[in-house]
Amino acid sequence: MKKMILATAVAAGLALSAPLVAAKSIEIASTYPKDMPFLGEGLKHFVKTLSEISDGELTGSIHGAGELVPPLEVLSAVSSGAVDAGYDWVGYWGGSIPVANLAGALPFGPTPELLAEWMWEGGGMEIIQKAYDAHNLKFLPCSFTPPEPAGWFRKDIESMDDLNGLRMRIGGLAGRALSKVGVTPQMIPGGEVYVSLDRGRIDAAEFSLPSIDETIQLQKAAQNYYFPGWHQPSSVNSVIINKKVWDGFSEAQQNQVVAACRSTVFWSLSNGVQDQIDALQRLEEQGVQIKRLPEDVLVGLRKAADEVVAEESAKDAIFKEAHESMQVHMDRSDRWQKLQQMN
Repeated sequence: MKKMILATAVAAGLALSAPLVAAKSIEIASTYPKDMPFLGEGLKHFVKTLSEISDGELTGSIHGAGELVPPLEVLSAVSSGAVDAGYDWVGYWGGSIPVANLAGALPFGPTPELLAEWMWEGGGMEIIQKAYDAHNLKFLPCSFTPPEPAGWFRKDIESMDDLNGLRMRIGGLAGRALSKVGVTPQMIPGGEVYVSLDRGRIDAAEFSLPSIDETIQLQKAAQNYYFPGWHQPSSVNSVIINKKVWDGFSEAQQNQVVAACRSTVFWSLSNGVQDQIDALQRLEEQGVQIKRLPEDVLVGLRKAADEVVAEESAKDAIFKEAHESMQVHMDRSDRWQKLQQMN
């Protein structure tokens, strides 16, 4: 009897010390290399934070671009359930989810802070989720990228005429806008951009932030680096989760995933700019010419971009709803910013 009581007590003690819920590990396929500056770091921050706030109950296993599936197949792999989750630049999926073009990069759109505010507090995430529902996905905007440069050009851009006939690595709404002014847009994977530009297969290219462009050595293929990033004043990197996987989480676990995502939003908004200033200095030391596009070129590009947005709004109801909602948010915020101007 004493042995039975002792065994029962030990078993009870072990049960109390064991976790109530078994730990879950999420396989995450990224569209970026694991160690890519800023973009790869954002996913690492998300996974680390998720493990910390769940006390190890939820962990993530990161697979860099191409390790599980090719980068441009991440959406379909997560949608089908072949992979638990993905991490992406939202604009990659504009071909099958039109509103992803708007979240990925709206030409002349909001700043990263405004975009994050609209997504999380202004109804943007809920509108976009309606489009992702059809693909069996939970959409979480987790990292917001600073404005990007307009791109690398092998020749000077002094007027709209200088754009006519160019072949440029660029996609999304901006690519369609450029096609209206005579540019031939091409979507080329990141690993092939340098070779294409260096060998003259294309005449210009935009890829990402200066610190990232530097790592793929675009400064060795072109010397004219133009600003501002009219095509992508901000953009979203999202965590997408297969709906069956998401529904398998408890409510507490879902809240932990959301909390880790919001932590990564703050990380991205407070870590994006300073590294770019350092990168620009290094690029200038290598002979890169930092330039601004002429105002008349920006006026022409805005006109073309407005036409593209109007066309897309006429074709897709969710895109139209999201754009109108975002525009209202921007207009309201603009009044506040003007009232707060000090000069």
